Amino acid sequence: MNVLRKPLVTEKYAAMNEVGKYTFEVDRKANKVEIKKAVEKLYGVTVQKVATMRTNGKVKTKYTKSGAVSGRTTPIKKAIVTLKEGDVIDFYSGI
Repeated sequence: MNVLRKPLVTEKYAAMNEVGKYTFEVDRKANKVEIKKAVEKLYGVTVQKVATMRTNGKVKTKYTKSGAVSGRTTPIKKAIVTLKEGDVIDFYSGI
């Protein structure tokens, strides 16, 4: 099971990077211990704290010629990882 899916890079989460907090979309079945181990192994940093949250999928409606099509987006789980002071993750190094 791949625990980390992708880092979430938005304005809000980029501001948290300045304080040493990084946000990732993770597998819905992953727990905090697995998330901590995956981040430490992938990025070579020391994790102090992991906070998780689950978000429900939003209801979306698309209006087409044949009528309205309604559905939901997929629910996701996010993890906010706090690193040891002095540790940094650079998401932009491969660009």
